[in-house]
Amino acid sequence: MDALYVSDLSKAFGGAKALDDVTVSVEAGEIHGLVGRNGSGKSTLIKILSGYHAPDAWGSFQVAGKAAELPLMPGQPASLGLCFVHQDLGLLNTLSVLENFRVARYKAAPLGRIKWRNERRHAARVLESFGLEVPLDASVGQLAPVDRALVAIARALSDASEHEGGTLVLDEPTSFLPRDGVERLFSGMRRVAAEGLGVVFVSHRLEEILSITDRVTVLRDGRNVATVGTPGLQEDDLIEMILGQKVEESFTSGSGSLGGVKLSIAHLTGPNVHDLSFEVREGEILGLTGLAGMGHEAVVYLAFGAQRASHGSVVLDGREIPAHSISPRAAIKAGIALLPGDRLNSSGVGSLPVSYNVSLPVLNKYFSGGWLREKSEIGEVERLIRGLEVRPPEPTRLLGSLSGGNQQKALLGKWLQTHPKALFLDEPSQGVDVAARKEIFSQVRTLASEGTAIVISSTDWEDLAHVCDRVLIFRYGRIVAEVSGEAVSEDRLIELCYSTSVQGETV
Repeated sequence: MDALYVSDLSKAFGGAKALDDVTVSVEAGEIHGLVGRNGSGKSTLIKILSGYHAPDAWGSFQVAGKAAELPLMPGQPASLGLCFVHQDLGLLNTLSVLENFRVARYKAAPLGRIKWRNERRHAARVLESFGLEVPLDASVGQLAPVDRALVAIARALSDASEHEGGTLVLDEPTSFLPRDGVERLFSGMRRVAAEGLGVVFVSHRLEEILSITDRVTVLRDGRNVATVGTPGLQEDDLIEMILGQKVEESFTSGSGSLGGVKLSIAHLTGPNVHDLSFEVREGEILGLTGLAGMGHEAVVYLAFGAQRASHGSVVLDGREIPAHSISPRAAIKAGIALLPGDRLNSSGVGSLPVSYNVSLPVLNKYFSGGWLREKSEIGEVERLIRGLEVRPPEPTRLLGSLSGGNQQKALLGKWLQTHPKALFLDEPSQGVDVAARKEIFSQVRTLASEGTAIVISSTDWEDLAHVCDRVLIFRYGRIVAEVSGEAVSEDRLIELCYSTSVQGETV
């Protein structure tokens, strides 16, 4: 019996087909991977299954062996046995953990009263079984990104376990998770599959797809190009199916000739960072990494002024700025740019057009006599995003309507046009497919070759190994190891991040 079956599914936006006669079949008890480039149709498929979009056409639709009709109305997916963890997690930051966990799921007593004691007991039991220790009364907005993701995942796993049949759909659930969080997620997925449900797992991390799934469906340009078993499947073969061609080299790596010191961070102190000092040379790409919560993720925000530092200084091209007084405005004026990891909250505004998002740092140049030359603005933005292979290259499109990888390329372009002296990037490849990742890091390497100092904060050790000249490893807000040159490898970075015996090692 199929846990989920949908055939001949099509959907177009403005004449462009996002899905073209796609068929997906997920067996009961199966973990089924769904992969493809950004813009291949994965998110559109999931939004149709969740009732967010109505399809233009379809053939058959079944959940847990029972026929159902499209489009789905609000609340209907859950009643059919379809449970979701979306890329944006679907949590309300102003509500508590308990309220987010049980909203629309409360077991009401007579007269509609909610049995809060029972609700707390149930939520605590589920979260504990998932290894998550967070206060039930804390607002979700106060939690770390990792904990927010785990709350959403635990909620979905709990919902799925309450159905005798159906499917759990996980859309890029590992983007915010450390390695131990990924293992807890995989354990939960296996438990749900063992109970007879189907699991659809969407990820750009192909090593995860190959390690956890039974079969994988590949979408390309809105079409289903393959559904194959994953045991024995090689990563190179899967990449070729995703792209439609072989990729000889994923990234441009290796340093060119480095100049003198371009950027210095001296005695930087702030939340999760203690008396931190390091230098970045002209043309160098420096990586900052560590396990989740070890402080590397805070450095670029403190140095940019997005978070308040208590002590230290930032020196760029010989000009010193006290860290406690630096602000994003002052950082930009000095020649520093930051691409945050949170694309649609800190980095861009999804409800605004691409042109508004991209032109914001250089908006002044489009004013003449007090009037905004909008036609000129849109024309230049279009040329920029075409050069970055943003798909579709339409400046008037809402940023939030683009896939994650295309959003990231557009937002990177926003800062490239300012020609920064120093560029900070936080998790730049999060939720980005292999082709978009190559394009992004190619642009970063080109910028470095022009003399810009680049700092990348990331827990994607494979990416850091490919693109960085040097990597600093953090533990509890301090640098405990440094790796450079040919010694920068994924295995070495993993070893240094997990080893508790490492202290002040330089390789």
